[in-house]
Amino acid sequence: MSMSWEMEYKKRLKTADEALACVKSGMRVYIQPGCAEPETLVEALMRRAPDVFDVEIVHMMTMGCAPYVAPEMAGHFRHNAVFIGGNVREAINDGRADYTPIYLSEIEGLFESGQMPLDVALIEVSPPDSHGFCSFGVGVDTTLTAARVAKYVVAQINDYMPRTYGDSFIHVDDIDAFVESSRPLCALKKPIVTDLQVAIAKNVAGLIEDGAVLQTGIGGIPDAVLPMLMDRKDLGVHSELVSDGAIPLIEAGVLTGARKNFKPRKIILGFALGTKRLFDFLDNNPIFEFHPTAYTNDPGLIARNDKMVAINSAIQVDLTGQVCSDSIGNQFYSGIGGQVDFIRGASRSKGGKPIIAISSTAKKGAISRIVPMLDPGAGVVTSRGLVRYIVTEFGVAYLHGKSIRERAKALIEIAHPDFRAELYEYCEKTKWLQNPHAAQTAAMR
Repeated sequence: MSMSWEMEYKKRLKTADEALACVKSGMRVYIQPGCAEPETLVEALMRRAPDVFDVEIVHMMTMGCAPYVAPEMAGHFRHNAVFIGGNVREAINDGRADYTPIYLSEIEGLFESGQMPLDVALIEVSPPDSHGFCSFGVGVDTTLTAARVAKYVVAQINDYMPRTYGDSFIHVDDIDAFVESSRPLCALKKPIVTDLQVAIAKNVAGLIEDGAVLQTGIGGIPDAVLPMLMDRKDLGVHSELVSDGAIPLIEAGVLTGARKNFKPRKIILGFALGTKRLFDFLDNNPIFEFHPTAYTNDPGLIARNDKMVAINSAIQVDLTGQVCSDSIGNQFYSGIGGQVDFIRGASRSKGGKPIIAISSTAKKGAISRIVPMLDPGAGVVTSRGLVRYIVTEFGVAYLHGKSIRERAKALIEIAHPDFRAELYEYCEKTKWLQNPHAAQTAAMR
């Protein structure tokens, strides 16, 4: 160990409360998201609450708790979500927190340009190596950039944080305060995969060829798709995130990246959401190459992968192909995220397939997800001009280059049978389509 950086490390080593004294009223504080949330620093930030006012807290979805959005924290802290997690959703829809809709690829630009300047960045990293470099581990995402531009950086040094490769390091010299805290990372609970999700996954898996490069999110559908790919050859990954589901494919020799024409043999990702099994698998594993989200989600770089398959989900799709995935009506639910980044990238890829995979119904079959019009207040995340594949448990609708009439017909065919008649009824009113069953009945009279 070099004594020069080791001495600096020791000089800047503080308790969590001492380190968080840097937070003053009116500041903007960034918190590392995902499974890398620095919980010890967040807890100390909460103890700072009585002494500060009007502190804005910015981050994407975190896997830990978010006590700063509690009603009693009003006036002290206000959260600004650039992607909404379940732990802050109620506060946002109650007006106690804010939501900034933005493509994941463009969040770092807000920090760098000064449009959203950062006063303090709270990060969680591995202990420094012999050269004084700490690893961002499971979460490079927007955090490397946040740490680079923030006026003051506080790092939670955690020996549970794996060391990962890629653009995933920060030197001791670039950190202002260190807080040592040995504790397990925030884990993502593995979702329970339903029979419905398996049915959807079968239709998605049918679109994935040997040598395809995958982007998948989190949830039951991606978790159901990946096990269905065990008979494929030389799959690759270029994604904003990776979860536990990738491990069996790697161990089986299916996910090799051997045919990737951009960054071959490497899994390109920005962050990992999963369990301790995934965190241990990532540790010092050179197949994983972490990069900032501005890199992983750059549509131009995504498009450099031939056979890029982007698998995303949605809340509603209307009969023209407009996709809402961040709100339920005017109630904000998640965020734009990386959906448009990857759909744009995959649509430009040679042999690429941008996919929106959804169940045909919600609320136990009470409502259709394929609708005549999006609900009032629902936001269009993916436009009708960009959408290509829509997949439900009833099949695949390919919409690119199709007329409104053709789109409506294709989407009705993959809607739940219980709702097809009313969807046709809407199309008859708009003069897009006539219900073929109704026409057949009329002709027999």
